[in-house]
Amino acid sequence: MADFTDVLNETLGEIDFDPRELKEKYLEERDKRVRSDGNEQYIEVTGDFSNYVDDPYERAPEREPVFDHVDVVVVGGGFGGLLMGGRLREAGFNDLRVIEKGGDFGGTWYWNRYPGAMCDVESYCYLPMLEELDYIPKHKYSFAPEIMEHSKNIARHYNLYDNALLSTAVTAMTWDDAENHWVIETDKGDRMTARVVAMANGPLNRPKLPAIDGINDYKGHTFHTSRWDYDYTGGSNEGALDGLADKRVGIIGTGATAVQCVPHLGASAKELYVFQRTPSSVDVRNNHETPADFADDLESGWQYARMENFNKLVTGADQDFDLVNDGWTDIFRNLTGIAAKTASKSLGRRLTKAERGELMEMADYRKMETIRRRAQEIVDDPEVAEALKPYYRQFCKRPCFHDEYLPTFNRPNVHLIDTEGKGIDQFTETGLIANGEHIELDCIIFATGFEVGTTYTRRSGYDIVGRGGQKLSDKWKDGLRTLHGLQTADFPNAFFMGFTQGAVTVNVPQTLNEQAVHVTYMLDKVREQGGSTIEITPDAEQGWVDEMESKARFGAKFRAQCTPGYYNNEGSDEKNPNGFFNASYGAGPVRFFEILDAWREADDLDGCTIF
Repeated sequence: MADFTDVLNETLGEIDFDPRELKEKYLEERDKRVRSDGNEQYIEVTGDFSNYVDDPYERAPEREPVFDHVDVVVVGGGFGGLLMGGRLREAGFNDLRVIEKGGDFGGTWYWNRYPGAMCDVESYCYLPMLEELDYIPKHKYSFAPEIMEHSKNIARHYNLYDNALLSTAVTAMTWDDAENHWVIETDKGDRMTARVVAMANGPLNRPKLPAIDGINDYKGHTFHTSRWDYDYTGGSNEGALDGLADKRVGIIGTGATAVQCVPHLGASAKELYVFQRTPSSVDVRNNHETPADFADDLESGWQYARMENFNKLVTGADQDFDLVNDGWTDIFRNLTGIAAKTASKSLGRRLTKAERGELMEMADYRKMETIRRRAQEIVDDPEVAEALKPYYRQFCKRPCFHDEYLPTFNRPNVHLIDTEGKGIDQFTETGLIANGEHIELDCIIFATGFEVGTTYTRRSGYDIVGRGGQKLSDKWKDGLRTLHGLQTADFPNAFFMGFTQGAVTVNVPQTLNEQAVHVTYMLDKVREQGGSTIEITPDAEQGWVDEMESKARFGAKFRAQCTPGYYNNEGSDEKNPNGFFNASYGAGPVRFFEILDAWREADDLDGCTIF
C-alpha cells in the first residue's frame, strides 16, 4: 500500500518550500497585526462623518408623507429586496412595498460606483433572475453599471417601482399587539402599517472608517469608495479620472475594492500613495466578453444548475463537471475535491481526518506560493513585490482576482506605503504620517469597507420592537436567536434576510434567493390556511440556536491562526456573537439549503404557528 507522504507528493507535485518555516512565517505576520481593540479600531460614520452615509448620486422626487396600509413591506432594494419582491409577485402577493434609502434599486451596486467596480463571482451565476428576464451578461464578470441596470430591470419586470418609497430610510418598526400588524416610520415622516415585514438591508451596507489619531484634523478632500466623488475625480466606472491629474492622492486599504480602483487611480493621479496594512491575495482575473454562442445550448433551469454546481464546488463537494471553471473553483478543486479524490485513489482507501487536513494545508501553502510568485514576477521592484506578498492561508481573507492591480505598482507615480501591519500613525492637516514619514496629500480615499461584527440594529440603522414591547437590540444583545436565520420568537410576520444564522456563500445572491423562496413558501401557507400571522415557537428557536452552536466549532481553529480581518473579528480573542462567521451556519451552505428544502418538503411548518 502506498505511503501517505509519497501520495502527498504525487498528488500536489514537488514542494519547494519548508511547510514548518512557512507556518511560522504566517503566525509571525499574524502577530504583527493583532490588536486588542478588535472592531473598536474603526469608528462609526456619525458626527463629522455622517455625510459618508448620505446619497451623493441621485434623489427621488420630493413627496408628501405616506399614511396607509400594505400587506408586505420589504426593507432594502438590493438583490435581497429584489428577489424577495420578485418571488412574492410570482406567488400572487401584489400588495407590497419596497422601502430603499438609495435613490434607486441596486443596493451594493447603487452605492459602489467606484472606477473599475465589477463582480468577483461569475456574472452568469451572480446576477439574479437571468432566466426570468431572458438576459445574458456582457462579460464573464460584469461591471457595476451593467449590474445596476440589471437591478433596475428586475424592479421593472416585477413592477417593484409601483408603490416603492425610494430615498427613504426606515427609522422605527413596531409590532402592534392589538391590531396584529407592524407600524413603520421613516425619515420622510411616513407612518404606515403592514401585515408582514421582510428585512433585506444587506450584510455589508454601512461604511466604516479607521479610528486613526487626528482623523478630524485633515483639511484636504476625503470620501469613502462607496460614495465615490466623481465631481472631484472626473471620469466614470471606466476610469479616465482627469480631475486627479494634478493631485496627490492617498488611498487607505488594500482589500477587494482597492484592488479594483487602484489601477484607475494610478493611471490618472499625479501621485498615488497606497497605504497597506495587509496585502490581498491577488490571482488572475482573465475577464472577457461573453461568447456570441454562449446561450445557444442553454436549457430551462440553466442558471440555477450553474449556481448549484458552483456552490458545491466551492464548498468542497464533488461534481462531475466544473461549469464555471474560474479562479474560485480552481482553488477549491485543488484544496478539497479533486486533490482528496486523487490521493484516496492512490492510497486505495479513504483519507483519515488528519490526512485530509494535512493535504488541505499543503495544497493551501502551495496555492499561496503561486500567488506570492505572481507578485514577484509582475512587480519590478523586489522590495515592493515582497511587501505585496500575502502570508496567510487562502481563506483568511476573501481572495481577489485582478490583472491590472499588481502591474500598477510599476508606474513611477505609484507608491506602496507598506506599514508592516501597524497601519497609519496619524492624520495631519495636510496629509498622513506612516512609518514615521509625513506624506502631503490633496485627497484621501477610504477603501476601508463596511461594518462587520457590530450589532444587527446598528448596521440597519433602526431598532425593531416586537410583541410586548421587546426590542430586537435587547433580545439579540448576547447573540442572534432565530429559526433558520429568518425568524425570531415574539416578532411575528418578520423575516430577516442575509447572514443572520444562515449560510455564508461565495455567491451571496444564491443564499438570498433561497431565503426569498423559503419566506414566500411560508406566506403562501399562511394564505392557504386562512391565517394572517406566522410566528416561531421558543422551542424551535432554541433548537436552531443549539444547532448553530454545535456547528460553530467548524473553522474556528483555522480562523484563530489567521491574520486579522473581518472574518475573524479582527483577530480579537474575545468571542463576538455578531461576528461574520459566528452569525453563520457552520456546516456550510449546501447542508443549509438541504435543511430548508427538507423543511418545506415535510410541509408541516415545524416550529411555526399560524393564526
